[in-house]
Amino acid sequence: MVTSAAPPAQSPLDQKILEHFPGLVVRKDLTTELKQNAVVPTYVLEYLLGQHCATDDPALISEGLESVRRILAKHYVHRNQAELVKSTIKERGTHKVIDKLTVELNDKGGFYEVEFTNLGLKKVPIDVDFVKRYPKLLVGGIWAITDVEYELPADPKASPWQISSVKPIQVAGVDHDEFLKARAQFTTDEWMDVLMQSVGFNPEPFTRRGKLLTLIRLIPFCERNYNLLELGPKGTGKSHVYAEFSPHGMLISGSEVTAPKLFVSNANGKIGLVGYWDCICFDEFAGKDKKVDKTLVDIMKNYMANRTFSRGIEQLTAEASMVFMGNTQKSVAYMLKHSHFYEPLPDKYIDSAFLDRIHAFNPGWEVQPVRHELFCTGYGFVVDYIAEVLKHLRTEDYTGLYKPHFEISSEVSTRDQTGFEKTFSGLMKILHPNGKATPEEIAELLGFSMECRRRVREQILRIDDTFKANDFAYRPLTGGDAVTVLTPEEQQYPAFAGLRPLSSEAQPAAVEGPAVAAEPSVGQATKAAGKVQAAAPAESVAPAAVEVNVGSSASKQPPAIAAQLKEQHLVVPENAKGWSYRRLFADYLQGCSGIIIRDPYIRAFHQVRNLVEFLRMVNEITPIGDEVTVHLITGSDQETMEKQVENLGQVQDSFAGTSTPFTWEIDASPNFHARSISTDHGWKISLDRGLDFFQWFEFSPFNAAAVMQEARMVKGCEVNYIKTSA
Repeated sequence: MVTSAAPPAQSPLDQKILEHFPGLVVRKDLTTELKQNAVVPTYVLEYLLGQHCATDDPALISEGLESVRRILAKHYVHRNQAELVKSTIKERGTHKVIDKLTVELNDKGGFYEVEFTNLGLKKVPIDVDFVKRYPKLLVGGIWAITDVEYELPADPKASPWQISSVKPIQVAGVDHDEFLKARAQFTTDEWMDVLMQSVGFNPEPFTRRGKLLTLIRLIPFCERNYNLLELGPKGTGKSHVYAEFSPHGMLISGSEVTAPKLFVSNANGKIGLVGYWDCICFDEFAGKDKKVDKTLVDIMKNYMANRTFSRGIEQLTAEASMVFMGNTQKSVAYMLKHSHFYEPLPDKYIDSAFLDRIHAFNPGWEVQPVRHELFCTGYGFVVDYIAEVLKHLRTEDYTGLYKPHFEISSEVSTRDQTGFEKTFSGLMKILHPNGKATPEEIAELLGFSMECRRRVREQILRIDDTFKANDFAYRPLTGGDAVTVLTPEEQQYPAFAGLRPLSSEAQPAAVEGPAVAAEPSVGQATKAAGKVQAAAPAESVAPAAVEVNVGSSASKQPPAIAAQLKEQHLVVPENAKGWSYRRLFADYLQGCSGIIIRDPYIRAFHQVRNLVEFLRMVNEITPIGDEVTVHLITGSDQETMEKQVENLGQVQDSFAGTSTPFTWEIDASPNFHARSISTDHGWKISLDRGLDFFQWFEFSPFNAAAVMQEARMVKGCEVNYIKTSA
């Protein structure tokens, strides 16, 4: 028996899934295990697992796993083993292969030819019946189990390779009535968790809102002509669903698409991707350096609004939904204060007419970064099964199911209403496929849908002053006050909300808030320039971990303090307490937008931890909506480099999207010894010990020294503050 097949303890939800969907579910950790050795879409693996491992019997699961492994080992084509597979086909005469097939028409010969993605075979003739039966072979290709034969032809120009059968890897069909009957056995909370597990995530670490932010990604599979935009930090699994979840979705690079490939080729009349796929996701859509065809943008605007596109004078229609995924580099507050959420997109897409066609803007910055503990180990649907269910639901229209309970404010525009109604319809199909929900559940989905459309609208207002602002509100028909829907970022940063196009002369005021006294720092507590032996601080000094309202005037450098900053030489005594990065550096860093740390010894774990504490301090003193970049130049050695690079990479990823984006480089120069902190507004702080001037302490959550730098003993060191420019 394969030890990895030993099942985890089944939760009550797992038992319920197995009871009501027998033969249609699979343990998701099995998918993860097999995925490590076979680079195929999840739906391909789960198609096989669904045939061999759709059970809770450990013995049958182990046996099924071995069967799937044998099938993959024998028939899945790895690129580096393509020649071996070809040899096997030649020697045996025929052999089954699992590969992705793409078909093109040989217009001179009048027949169709196949290209095998991994096997590397091209121009293999295929019977027209297969092409008619599976038209997606012509656009994007499909994964299939194919019988390939080899026989030397009499005509030396003909291909020796032949295809005798093609079986797409997908569920044959779904009994929708049986699906609805089984769904009725689950509460809404349970069903959300079932879907989360089916997508591959453990639902426990997610809040209810977090689940909605994940499940909204399924709407393009069940709602026709739905346009979704999601921007956020990298590593949040934005494209996971579109790459792995459904055989009806196509994931392409945002920079690789052309108008003929996407819509229609006027040269040969061939319909593009929108004619064959339910969902087309443009991955890596953001990026200022991407080349964009303005003609493509214009065609997309018309298609996204009217689902039509032209071939000459002929108007064609399609039902493919459009999804745009991209990474952000700035924090939410920074974008709100200085620009807008569309800023990462290529310039030609920052077009109010194009963006107004987006039905929902999913805030990717709220989605949890993908990490190991988020992956599901329980049972979920074989993804191909739920993909077929969602495809069936595309024929339904749930846009008006809220109307018996709520009315929408008359201020809402037609396009805004269309946007949030399509999102509402999609969420109802996903969570309540029978169309029945309580008024409270309907209100939740309606409010969330309006929020996602409001985000589209509010950001358009920042780039086009011809658009008018309006409230997004709904009122219960049973009576009561109207509910005005705001986005979380509007509530969190009210001073930056509702801004029109920004200019450097008209920046918003800082967020108001109570002043919080921070600890006195060197610029305030020390005397004039010269050698100063600093005394230990008074007991009233606030800890470094004090919460400071960085948007208030207390977090900025008052002019009086700025005037007191002078060049000086400071001696920190050995074994003293009460010292912190905030006390030593804060005043001299206030007002800068860039910092360079030169320290050859940010290598060991505790040294990287010190760096994180420094970044945290910079983040705390940075006003809300501003940004201070921090770049580290450090050294390394062969013994520690691998772990050092891993740790610094994690720091860089974790601070991406904050007010303190961090980058680093390694300087291998043998003469690199001096340690300093330099700012872009004219100060250099020379450190004889660098950031590593704290003595060892027990790293325990119950130890004050672990959470307060002032509680740690320091090593004796000297600090020089040097003005480098006026």
